Amino acid sequence: MKDGGPKVFLLINKVDAVNKSRVLPLIDAYRSMLDWAEVIPLSASTGINVDRLLDLTIKLLPEGPAPYGEDFLTDQPMRTLAAELIREKILEQTREEVPYSVAVSIDTFAEEKKLARIAASIWVERENQKAIVVGKGGQRLKEIGTAARLDMERLFGMKVFLELWVKVREGWRQDEQALTELGY
Repeated sequence: MKDGGPKVFLLINKVDAVNKSRVLPLIDAYRSMLDWAEVIPLSASTGINVDRLLDLTIKLLPEGPAPYGEDFLTDQPMRTLAAELIREKILEQTREEVPYSVAVSIDTFAEEKKLARIAASIWVERENQKAIVVGKGGQRLKEIGTAARLDMERLFGMKVFLELWVKVREGWRQDEQALTELGY
């Protein structure tokens, strides 16, 4: 921007799904509305120009001192990371089946030399969601647990013994107390 204000990009997504003859007049119309730092037609799903967007964004970020040492991966405690890793694996395994109706709470987290013993509860809102997370014969829950445990072992630098329980708590997303207890 000429006035020295913040740099503003115009991003036009889904260019892979539209004919170029329709995109170019759209870009021209928007280009005249503001003094854009960059105009970037892109496709988030196919990756067209996503690297360009990242490169331009990184160039604009101010440099400063690192808030943590090089050996720090995060400022979050291991309990929080464990819960987030479990939730990540649930979402990867279940896709759209239980996207926002699942939470994870860490019931116990004990470190014993080079072993972490973790017991976690997976909270869903309905019995059918529980069945989805558990899977036939417990197979999906086993896959979720194995994937989460392997990530934890890599991240924590120790062996992990992980126990998972799937529990139903109807309406937990609308319950202020439940949200607080689950870290939301």
